Amino acid sequence: MVTIALDPTPFHPDHDLLDLPDLVARAGFEHFQLAPHPDVAPFFRHPTADDALVAALAKRAADAGVGICSLLPVQRISWPEEPQRQAAVKNFRRVLQIAVDLGVQVVNTEFSGRPERAEDSEAAFHRSMEELLPVVEREGLTLNLDPHPDDFVEDGLEAWRVVRGLNSLHVGVVYVASHTFHYGDRATTLLPAVGSRLGAVYAADTFDHRRSHGLRYITNPPGNAARVHQHLRLGAGDVDWDELFGTLRTTGFLDRPDALLVSNVFAEDETALETSRFQLERLRELTAAR
Repeated sequence: MVTIALDPTPFHPDHDLLDLPDLVARAGFEHFQLAPHPDVAPFFRHPTADDALVAALAKRAADAGVGICSLLPVQRISWPEEPQRQAAVKNFRRVLQIAVDLGVQVVNTEFSGRPERAEDSEAAFHRSMEELLPVVEREGLTLNLDPHPDDFVEDGLEAWRVVRGLNSLHVGVVYVASHTFHYGDRATTLLPAVGSRLGAVYAADTFDHRRSHGLRYITNPPGNAARVHQHLRLGAGDVDWDELFGTLRTTGFLDRPDALLVSNVFAEDETALETSRFQLERLRELTAAR
């Protein structure tokens, strides 16, 4: 049965780390993904949690009756400059140890390279994987990668090719619905190709930036390279949820015991608890539909 989890990022600014499990439970979720948090693994920095804090978080989660299903670190593991890449690998090693200590088997992340230096970034990614994959495989972890907008690989099919080329069953793909239109808007063909290597799906809505002849968003100066997308509640944007979940159903993802759906709305912090509950109800409807 698919696991439906919450990304509690909207609660980070106003609540302590150890309060997150109770908030997740109040929202009705039984699982959450631990996203970059200043007290655990901040963006691009070395993790800040010691063993005592990791143990305290595990206890608070157990006391609240919720599980930590996955970790989401973001480190510059594909950075074309070697000092930053080496630091990212060191940081990532510590994240993997935290995952092991928490009893978490899934680590979802991003490539974190640069699109203007795609070839150098992809080479850097492979250097990092030569160092990190042995740890991932030894610990029995699964590492899933999202081709995030403004990365060295943004197209979903190209990202799958990069992942497949690692030749490791311990590495899979994250499909982020709010990145759909940057991926190439090809869920119906991409997800069957990825098959069992689809490790997680993130559920938030977004607008199709390609509409209105490319003027759906107006940024200045015209023609700049900004990538714009949202993480809205389901139904507030242009993602075809029936099509996406129909594809997830026909590929067997929703029937897999290791399938992971993560609600990750970031645009509605003012109503974070209400929005989280809405997301849970809607995701249950979509997964139950036949």
